[in-house]
Amino acid sequence: MISNQDQYYMGLALKEAQKAYAKDEVPVGCVIVQNNQVIARAHNMRQLHHDVLGHAEIRAIKKATKKLNSWILEDATLYVTLEPCLMCAGAILQARIKRVVFATLEPKFGAIQSVVQIFNDEYHFNHHVIVDSGVCQEEASTLLKTYFQNKRHKR
Repeated sequence: MISNQDQYYMGLALKEAQKAYAKDEVPVGCVIVQNNQVIARAHNMRQLHHDVLGHAEIRAIKKATKKLNSWILEDATLYVTLEPCLMCAGAILQARIKRVVFATLEPKFGAIQSVVQIFNDEYHFNHHVIVDSGVCQEEASTLLKTYFQNKRHKR
């Protein structure tokens, strides 16, 4: 169930996405919240760091686990502006994150609803992730579309 709190935290994730945009990175932002406190925030840094693992979700999970001194984030909610890919969905499962809220679908690589549904019960993982989507969808989608239009225009 989507709440005003979800919109607030997704707004923070969108601010992270805008930071990525300013660095000429794909504008994806992520915020991890536990007990109504932001414990980590990050944005994509693949290009700048030449790092295939530089996705916003992976970077935020690493920050959260370091801050809490635990790799288990079972009471956390992860807010991200774009549907997680398979790598990020796997990290979410491994970290035992309770809930994922994402803004917009990723039709090419999305691993929660678009291409595959990795959190579906058919895979029999020992951890279940609650998923909500569409929070601030228009803002996230517009930011991504603008980024890629500008990239195509520069060519």
